[in-house]
Amino acid sequence: MTSTNDPGRGRRQDMDAGPGISRRYDALDDEFALASALIRARGDADMTQEQVAAAMGTTQAAIARLESGRIKPTTRTLEQYAKATHTRLRISFEAERPKPDRYGNRNARHWARRGLSCEDESARAQVR
Repeated sequence: MTSTNDPGRGRRQDMDAGPGISRRYDALDDEFALASALIRARGDADMTQEQVAAAMGTTQAAIARLESGRIKPTTRTLEQYAKATHTRLRISFEAERPKPDRYGNRNARHWARRGLSCEDESARAQVR
């Protein structure tokens, strides 16, 4: 019997609703990662939202919206936030990870396309 207090229950049901739902949750992961990084930078600087807002010349409400992950900030805004929190902004590109197969193995399809087993460490080294 599934508990009604299971926080992942709704997400799992939504993901079963269709293929587009899973992609939308993946996109949310990126937004929440940015929000988490902003909050971490502010916490590491031992600053409140009000202090960051004052340093950026904006309002506490604007910082709250920024940290909520509901908006997509400009690079300029991120640079101002970094300056206010005495951090450095770094933007990077990463290769997309293969989706996990039904057994939870993220690399099986990647290696199978190359005719290799994902358990074969020497084969991994050769492909890189």
